[in-house]
Amino acid sequence: MSEDEVVCSAKGCRAPAVHALVWNNPKLHTADREKTWVACEEHLRSLSQFLDLRGFLRRVDVL
Repeated sequence: MSEDEVVCSAKGCRAPAVHALVWNNPKLHTADREKTWVACEEHLRSLSQFLDLRGFLRRVDVL
């Protein structure tokens, strides 16, 4: 893995990220603020479900 590669945000995962999960917690952040987690193919579903269940997930972009 090169220094330029982005690593998955899932705990303990070192796989290259291929998706950006853009989210916002409306109780903490202004409406225009966007936070980002990144995910490999294996963790895309679990990370996006975690955010979506809380109503935080705005969109998923391909890196």
